[in-house]
Amino acid sequence: MALFAASTQDAETNRRFAESLDLDYPILSDPDGETAEKYGVLMTGIPLARRWTFYIGPDGRILHIDKDVQTARHGQHVAEQLERLETPRRP
Repeated sequence: MALFAASTQDAETNRRFAESLDLDYPILSDPDGETAEKYGVLMTGIPLARRWTFYIGPDGRILHIDKDVQTARHGQHVAEQLERLETPRRP
């Protein structure tokens, strides 16, 4: 299983943010918004992406999209969705 986040911020900003939260996964950078646009999450008129979570299978197919991300409980929601998708736990 691979876990990562993506942001329209530049790589250095994402690195500092990940360090500030002591994340154990990378935050990928999409400063031109090209990838965000392809996934349909780029906001109209501003270079920011909506906070959606995509669950992508090993074959590259999108298995689920969570469009109602509530940051205070999102970690729990991710864990529950991974269990529903029968994803092996991280060591």
